Amino acid sequence: MSNKLKIDIVSDVVCPWCTIGYKRLEKAIAELGIEDQIEIEWQPFELNPNMPVEGQNLREHISEKYGSTLEQQEESQQRMADAGAELGFTFDYFEEMRMANTFEAHILLEYAHEFGKQTQLKMQLTKAFFSERKDVSKRDILKQALLDVGLNAEDALSKLDSEEARYEVRTKQAYWKNLGVNSVPTFVFDRKSALTGAQPVDVFKQVLTEATQTNT
Repeated sequence: MSNKLKIDIVSDVVCPWCTIGYKRLEKAIAELGIEDQIEIEWQPFELNPNMPVEGQNLREHISEKYGSTLEQQEESQQRMADAGAELGFTFDYFEEMRMANTFEAHILLEYAHEFGKQTQLKMQLTKAFFSERKDVSKRDILKQALLDVGLNAEDALSKLDSEEARYEVRTKQAYWKNLGVNSVPTFVFDRKSALTGAQPVDVFKQVLTEATQTNT
């Protein structure tokens, strides 16, 4: 029996291309029929580590960070919405949308990993933010996402005030940054090779095929 191929996905909850990239990876895995050969672990990355608790208007934030005009932002959002639709994911961009602080979401993703529910929680939080117009920095939204995937919300939320849990996320973020990960999504295969960005399904299939063959 071969070992499982470990894929670390460095990403943020509010990163649209991370969602598209994961959905394409998921499709590639399904088309190759190798679900039982793959182990995925999500690694924390904050697109905006200095985002205030109250967040910031998304348009304003993108203009400040990337210098994009409103027209460029709308074109980009349409591209993401189209890419999402192809993969069964809804990006619902709206005028008053706000970028959120995601640090506490990452603490809960570490918690979910212990129970084998990390991917479910990641997708639930991403859906809440992009499809359901919810603020994923608010604890009531985080609590609902935990309940939706069958986790003990009270136990999980207690981690948000734990210095140890906060330190663990900061340490992991620093680890990946020190390895040179400065854009997301980054997919790391068995800590040997990496792909950055929301690659096409065929590219993922090629990399997966090679990686699983060398892993037997």
